[in-house]
Amino acid sequence: MPLRAEPTARQMRLAVELRRLRDAAGLTSREAADLLGVTPPVISQIESGIAGVSEKRLRRLATHYACADEELIGALVAMATDRTRGWWEEYRRRLPTSFLDLAELEHHARFLREVAILYVPGLLQTEDYARAVFSSRVPELTGEELELRVRHRLHRQRLTVPYEVVIHEAALRIRVSDRAAARAQLARILGASEADHVSVRVIPFDLDGFAGAASAMTYAGGVVPKLDTVVRDGPHGAAFIDSAAQLAASRTLFHKVEAASLDPKRSRDLINRLAKEL
Repeated sequence: MPLRAEPTARQMRLAVELRRLRDAAGLTSREAADLLGVTPPVISQIESGIAGVSEKRLRRLATHYACADEELIGALVAMATDRTRGWWEEYRRRLPTSFLDLAELEHHARFLREVAILYVPGLLQTEDYARAVFSSRVPELTGEELELRVRHRLHRQRLTVPYEVVIHEAALRIRVSDRAAARAQLARILGASEADHVSVRVIPFDLDGFAGAASAMTYAGGVVPKLDTVVRDGPHGAAFIDSAAQLAASRTLFHKVEAASLDPKRSRDLINRLAKEL
């Protein structure tokens, strides 16, 4: 297989999981290479995501690594053999790679959970809201770059997987644009909350004891729990987190934030009240 110049986050995740399986088996890359009849650099290329791996080789490695988790192996095989060209590929070399990786992650997720503190989540933003957010970027985007980001964000919203989101009242009150755009944004959230696969909860300002202001994140469920991923925004783009300890901590964090929020009905009542204030 030809070497990749720019592995996607999904390809890198496959590479990381294969490395974890080898480490758990207590084997060196040279020993793994001997098992496949290849050179150590081939294993290094596979485990760094710059080279693919066939189903036959992946299953041989899993056998040698004594991995008995058939669901995990099947999921890794699907990742290794998937040749689908997603809609996000049209933006390659036109948008930062993290935009494409996030869209790919959401496309393959079995469920999504999100905590938003200061901004309405991208999956719920109106076009005007998204354009206002991207327009505030420093350094300023060109007109073409701005429109590409807005179009990409709106395309991401076609998901139909279960989506649970907890939004702080701050995000609902901050006007990134004008009053009309704010009113339309609240209407968009209310409309989305009526969908069977969407659950919207709000954390009100007057809640006592809420100290989770730094808890904004997206939790994407994988085919198996070991392939879950957490996404956090950083100063230089999205950070994809997948260690077992961090995933467990993020699950706990989400449930704590969810428990502190209003139930969906009371959340809709609050959003309606905020809309009337506009």
